[in-house]
Amino acid sequence: MTEFFATYGALIVSMVLGALLGLSLYLPLMAGQLSLASPGFYALGGYIAAILSTTVFSTTGVFPIPLLLLEMLIAGIVSGLLGVVVGVPALRLRGIYLAIATIAFVEVLRVLALNLDITGGAVGIFGIPQPFSEPIEYLRIALPLLIVSMVLIYRLERIKVGRAFLAIREDELAAGAMGINSTYYKVLAFTLGCILAGVVGAMSAHVLNTWNSRQGTFDTSINYLTFVLIGGSRTFLGSVVGGMVFTALPEVLRAMADTGGLPSWLAQLLRDGRLIIFGLLIVIGTIFFPQGLVTPDIFKKRRKSVTSDQ
Repeated sequence: MTEFFATYGALIVSMVLGALLGLSLYLPLMAGQLSLASPGFYALGGYIAAILSTTVFSTTGVFPIPLLLLEMLIAGIVSGLLGVVVGVPALRLRGIYLAIATIAFVEVLRVLALNLDITGGAVGIFGIPQPFSEPIEYLRIALPLLIVSMVLIYRLERIKVGRAFLAIREDELAAGAMGINSTYYKVLAFTLGCILAGVVGAMSAHVLNTWNSRQGTFDTSINYLTFVLIGGSRTFLGSVVGGMVFTALPEVLRAMADTGGLPSWLAQLLRDGRLIIFGLLIVIGTIFFPQGLVTPDIFKKRRKSVTSDQ
């Protein structure tokens, strides 16, 4: 077991972080907003943690866990404030126009990171201190964060705010006629997603030990979109499952490519064609599974079968 965690510990932690990033994209989708801004706030949170840990909180030896938690808190606050600033004008748009606007925001942050000295430019920030000796130990923070996030979103869907999100998603005009302030709730959903993405970015900077502008790009937007669209956009469990599966999928594809016996072009595609494969999965998934693999109907059918058995 020790050897297993030593080999796959980093991947297991990445899967949990992928699930959290899927949730950060699911939150604005609850209010019907196709926002692709999560990679930008994820990168922002990582830069905040990288800068603080290498300059302001510079320490020798093992990095204190309370300082890591403080970095995550600061990253969440800054991401939330910036989310409000960006969300108020951007969320006047809908559909593909909102997606384009949020992609543009991600590109603006990426270009700024490439040209600012404090972010290390194109090279990025290296030598981010580690609070744990083994990657698997990050589960001590990542796993409780995932569980708490899932519980909060589960409860959120069942209170007034969550019902307002769902009403706006189903029909914004009808929701407005019922007295729901759609602008307020859309900005709130967007901001909650930004906060979660920033917090995850702060932890990821320490997990990866380095941070640069490649962490927040259009490519990563496609990855996160795959998490939600294929996993399931109508329930938070779909985003969790999608985030874990599609975070692990590139490693599975590389392992398949290294088994031998495959044509060279196919092995190369499996190793380096992640975005091509993800794009095909999005196309196939939206045609045959428009609500994703995990849908609310699955749980309704299960409850009915349990009731009938009784």
